[in-house]
Amino acid sequence: MKSQVSWKVGGQQGEGIESTGEIFATAMNRKGYYLYGYRHFSSRIMGGHTNNKIRVSTTPVHAISDDLDILIAFDQETIELNHHEMREDSIIIADSKAKPEKPEKCRAQLIDLPFTATAKELGTALMKNMVAIGATCAVMDLDKSDFETLITNMFTKKGEKVVSLNIEALNEGYRLMKAQLDSVDSDFVLEDTESTPHLYMIGNDAIGLGALSAGSRFMAAYPITPASEIMEYMIENLPKVGGTVVQTEDEIAAANMAIGSNYAGVRAFTASAGPGLSLMMEAIGLSGMTETPFVVINTQRGGPSTGLPTKQEQSDLMQMIYGTHGDIPKIVVAPTDAEDAFYLTMEAFNLAEMYQCPVIILSDLQLSLGKQTVDQLDFRKIDINRGEMIQSDISREEDDKAYFKRYALTDSGISPRPIPGVKGGIHHVTGVEHNEEGKPSEVANNRQQQMDKRMRKIEHLLIQNPVEADLTHETADILYLGFISTKGAIQEGKSRLEAQGVKVNHLQIRQLHPFPSETIQQAIDNASKVVVVEHNYQGQLASIIKMNVNLGDKLVKQTKYDGTPFLPHEIETKGIEIAKELKELV
Repeated sequence: MKSQVSWKVGGQQGEGIESTGEIFATAMNRKGYYLYGYRHFSSRIMGGHTNNKIRVSTTPVHAISDDLDILIAFDQETIELNHHEMREDSIIIADSKAKPEKPEKCRAQLIDLPFTATAKELGTALMKNMVAIGATCAVMDLDKSDFETLITNMFTKKGEKVVSLNIEALNEGYRLMKAQLDSVDSDFVLEDTESTPHLYMIGNDAIGLGALSAGSRFMAAYPITPASEIMEYMIENLPKVGGTVVQTEDEIAAANMAIGSNYAGVRAFTASAGPGLSLMMEAIGLSGMTETPFVVINTQRGGPSTGLPTKQEQSDLMQMIYGTHGDIPKIVVAPTDAEDAFYLTMEAFNLAEMYQCPVIILSDLQLSLGKQTVDQLDFRKIDINRGEMIQSDISREEDDKAYFKRYALTDSGISPRPIPGVKGGIHHVTGVEHNEEGKPSEVANNRQQQMDKRMRKIEHLLIQNPVEADLTHETADILYLGFISTKGAIQEGKSRLEAQGVKVNHLQIRQLHPFPSETIQQAIDNASKVVVVEHNYQGQLASIIKMNVNLGDKLVKQTKYDGTPFLPHEIETKGIEIAKELKELV
């Protein structure tokens, strides 16, 4: 028996690869196992290789596995592209229609089964995915009844005949694989788990739920991979609480509509990816100048230009911190996993209103579209804080006709913010420099005072947990620093290095701007080497760290920009190299 199994299904886009993985993962989740899934897909509607890799474990997992136990292949291309992940005790279960062959260096066992032919005999080739699921049940010795219940729930609306045919396809796949089990050399049976079913969601759904729970009632957005699922989630759920989603003509309109809604007192936001964020830069500057709250979600993908729209990258960091022209207060935060995405999204709406500025939530494709186990969410963890917003009438002398000092020069830099319609709160709003009443002003002294006021709002800003810390050692050989989805691979690499006697600490950075220098400096001071792990060519996170803390000669960059996520063994291998160098120095 195994404590975890890595399973992958692959084929051509449009063949039901995603639904096959979804059925398998949902059933395993309901059994109480922990899961981490990642989809590789092409940037086109139909065709092109796609696969869905799912790690199933009796204990929590937060990264893609290095290797692969079971590969379900609907075509030969799937075998060619994925066999390198397999070991001698792995198995490929392939569709006979593809006339599958093992590549020369393939070490896994190959068994071909008539997925398509069996499905056609039952009425339609579309059910080949159910035949494949049945074969998976047999090789893993899984109870088919769990899958039958799931199929019934999925297809009841289509009628009893569709349900019975899909269950029959499942049973046929099970029977076909069962007949081959004597020739299978390895064990793929999972240990039982005493755990109960968990939440299982993509990061985009967690972000959407976080926005909903934070009281957001308006979203304006334009579809773009990998952010579209946030809008789809809000379209389905926001109307249930009286909210609205508008699909705009472009990202410029989306940003400005969200800013206008926030000005009116409604918590509103937008979500996009790199190209869309480029278009939003002027609007983000408007939010900063007018001191209007604005939450923006950037689900990073491969760039530049259209780049790799369906692949992993983290190359927008510099743009998000420095992209706008002119100096404005801005907050940039980054969740570490899907669960954290829920809580940090809620917190972002508070930050936007408390500090009256744009707040950018940095995600990436791996976090946004990767599906993972999430613990039960606690909606009480974050209280809604609307800052200095004024919603009731302001007492003023009847003969006081002056505009309200919306941009009053306060010690904190945060001014009172009456929403439109509040009696006594009338003021001017403009994107040009202005005085305390909001009226345009180019007076030098006023300019300096207003700039100082805006910028001091976030001078000492520190969110509740600016880093997620795993500081096992008082002094460490290696300190790992990462952000967003690199967390899982670093965690697992750290555990492996610890087992080999290397002292490793780890900080996953949640607040990127303003940078939490003091928090991170202490951990750096207590490490011999600092490895910054990130998905971009330039080492953007490493540059930000160097700008804000004293690294000396400790920095080691570990970058990856081929569109694929970090694997635990890559962290481990680099860590061993560094540990050997440190020993030689001693």
